[in-house]
Amino acid sequence: LHYQLKKPQGKLVRVIKGTVFDVALDIRLSSPTFGCYFSTLLDDQDFHQLYLPPGIAHGFFVISETADFEYKCTDYYNPGDERGVLWSDPELTINWPLSKPILSARDQSFLCLSAIAREELPG
Repeated sequence: LHYQLKKPQGKLVRVIKGTVFDVALDIRLSSPTFGCYFSTLLDDQDFHQLYLPPGIAHGFFVISETADFEYKCTDYYNPGDERGVLWSDPELTINWPLSKPILSARDQSFLCLSAIAREELPG
């Protein structure tokens, strides 16, 4: 679940081809919903969109054979500022529709939210 630490982005996301399981996780320490997540299916049948305000970590899993996923962001992508929360954090209990995803080495190295909150998240 990705986010930018110093320049958080708001994102408007949608799927224009295929189907994805989409997850938004509140990582704002001062928020009453800190650590809570929302998940939904986005697809090319109903074209629903999802807005994720700054301070929300985001991830998705492609369910269909392929998918075209579109982002509109409130700030520029900054690869040096990108961080992440481990997708399988047991404290979050996200009910992903998969068991063994193919992940990048970077995504595999992300920590659980509780460790990140202690180390780097702003109040």
